[in-house]
Amino acid sequence: MAAIFQGVGAAAALSSLPSNSFDSNKSVFSPRRSFSVRKGASFAVVRSDGTVNLNPKGRRTQQLIPNAVATKADSAAASSSSKPGHELLLFEALLEGLEEEMERDPRVCVMGEDVGHYGGSYKVTKGLAKKFGDLRVLDTPIAENSFTGMGIGAAMTGLRPVVEGMNMGFLLLAFNQISNNCGMLHYTSGGQFTIPIVIRGPGGVGRQLGAEHSQRLESYFQSIPGIQMVACSTPYNAKGLMKAAIRSENPVILFEHVLLYNLKERIPDEDYICNLEEAEMVRPGEHVTILTYSRMRYHVMQAAKTLVNKGYDPEVIDIRSLKPFDLYTIGNSVKKTHRVLIVEECMRTGGIGASLTAAITENFNDYLDAPIVCLSSQDVPTPYAGTLEEVTVVQPAQIVTAVEQLCQ
Repeated sequence: MAAIFQGVGAAAALSSLPSNSFDSNKSVFSPRRSFSVRKGASFAVVRSDGTVNLNPKGRRTQQLIPNAVATKADSAAASSSSKPGHELLLFEALLEGLEEEMERDPRVCVMGEDVGHYGGSYKVTKGLAKKFGDLRVLDTPIAENSFTGMGIGAAMTGLRPVVEGMNMGFLLLAFNQISNNCGMLHYTSGGQFTIPIVIRGPGGVGRQLGAEHSQRLESYFQSIPGIQMVACSTPYNAKGLMKAAIRSENPVILFEHVLLYNLKERIPDEDYICNLEEAEMVRPGEHVTILTYSRMRYHVMQAAKTLVNKGYDPEVIDIRSLKPFDLYTIGNSVKKTHRVLIVEECMRTGGIGASLTAAITENFNDYLDAPIVCLSSQDVPTPYAGTLEEVTVVQPAQIVTAVEQLCQ
């Protein structure tokens, strides 16, 4: 394995490497207008007009209650097909970002289980082995502690590895490498080493994947010093965060939700990145600040439509950066609305919501007119039974009730 990475390093040394610096204050945002889901064997694309196409030929179109696009005024009257850019599913956006960075910088390499010619369990690395070769897209044995440690070592030598965990729950086997090596080596080496590594993979509560494959590991990794954590929620920010994470000099864990891979969105043709430490204002409002991330963004926006119809004006922020928090954006919102609701899929005990509650209380307590409310998943193993699984996760109706109580 050492010979493999020496070979990659030698190839990298022969190329003139572009600068990895970027302006962290610049981030491009585009409106989110549609998302896709799997429904049975057919493919469903849900768009901002509330229609869903249940098959490729469009034989059946059904009107829905307007989905996840509760805004004050929808100025985008034109159809998405007339907008500039190109449409991608979320997993395709991740792939495009990874491929662009591998073309831009020969030090970028990928490793993990089935990432090579199989293309990854969710096809995020599809076609990369054929294009870049087996030295830069390395299939590994089923040994998370080994290949994660190997990736950290490769980063120490100057490469920029992207390590895929086939499922985030499997990365618990590499917790020692991520904690004692990945997060601390820059400090314990006295600054002699940087660890520019990206650790990514699917997680979250899926559709009856069982307890071991429904892990939310944000709360596990948030206490590790020296690691940044981000969570993507749209094709746009998935690509932007992937590219920014690869260019970062810090170790970054990129959380992807297993149910969001088939969301569809039009993204720009030109190159862009997203700030790793910046939250996204999804919907401006006046009455209450709702902080969320990943899949819960869509539960919140479904609830927001109902809340708007009831006369409430919620402000929705996708925090995106799970460590560190963007307290500038969050603080400005709290100072405006004076009420905070946190919605997460993470566990309630020791979760992201608990840390966010503490940060807001410490920094903005004088601006709060009501106690912070946090809606989280229940502290139980995720059941296999679909009805029980649904009960363990926050649903839109609970968000509506919480806002009504908070704004009384």
